[in-house]
Amino acid sequence: MPYILIFILAGSCKQEIKKVDQKGTIDTITQEIPGVDGNYVSDYYQKRNKGYDWMSVSVKDIDANTIDISVRSRADKKRPTCTFDSKAFKVNDSLYRTSSNGVGILFSFKKDSLKILTEKPEQADDLQYYCSGGGNFTGDYGRIKGDLDQTQIDRTIFFRKLELQGIGFLVSSLAIENGKELQIIPYGLEIDNKPITQIVESSVINAEIEDLNSDGFPELLVYLSSDGSGSYGDVIGYSVNNGKSISSIYFPPISENDKLKKGYMGHDEFSVIETSLARRFPIYKEGDTNANPTGGIRQIEYKLEDGEASRRFVIKNSTDFPDM
Repeated sequence: MPYILIFILAGSCKQEIKKVDQKGTIDTITQEIPGVDGNYVSDYYQKRNKGYDWMSVSVKDIDANTIDISVRSRADKKRPTCTFDSKAFKVNDSLYRTSSNGVGILFSFKKDSLKILTEKPEQADDLQYYCSGGGNFTGDYGRIKGDLDQTQIDRTIFFRKLELQGIGFLVSSLAIENGKELQIIPYGLEIDNKPITQIVESSVINAEIEDLNSDGFPELLVYLSSDGSGSYGDVIGYSVNNGKSISSIYFPPISENDKLKKGYMGHDEFSVIETSLARRFPIYKEGDTNANPTGGIRQIEYKLEDGEASRRFVIKNSTDFPDM
């Protein structure tokens, strides 16, 4: 007996198929729709053991409208081809968009494929900054099952390019044997653009750029979070000196302030708000478990000031918000 098929979307990961026969009887079948998350690779990934170069795009769901994009390539034989990290935002169920330095980048998904392209075709070459050898990461990728080849893949775990007022920074974190290597490469400075490299125990979770002291030159802030359940936060900062060089900014540990450290057990969030640095974390009462703070939220505002030896962040005010 013939059926009429009616497709009804039920959320982003399932669809209902209603089969209606000539008597009006309705049978409903619910089936999973593959999400966009997963690992996508270029064609040459299948020939990697023959020495071919390849690129990959790892996609992770953040929420219903946001995904995390991580472009990596093989790095066991030469410098990585392309390295790029960004969040992309849903345009529709199969299309996501992000913007990097004025270039709109589109991520178009089909069942097991991904196509990356720029909104304006003539801007594709602007993505060469994230790649070596004059290439870029636009093109077609196919989804694979499982993890990427860990013996070949680029070990960069964080990458961000930030620019303001003609001065920029490439910020990257690389997994090494005894921790993580943070590298900051400035560009656009008149005198000193040498890379800065240091070993950090915590993970880099974000980086921002802003002119915090309104002197016409930017500051770079790198946010870190310790590994483990505590997720204790820290900030590494650099300030541009009259467009010529950069120097480090002192960020005071929370342990230096007896009032503000009360109830502190990590889980920090940092963000620039206008010309201030804001820090937020949950407040723990005695007996609270790490997963269940009940004391509300504390927000601290830091301002950048000139110190005797270098610029430093100074606490200007703090506010405790009640538990909602």
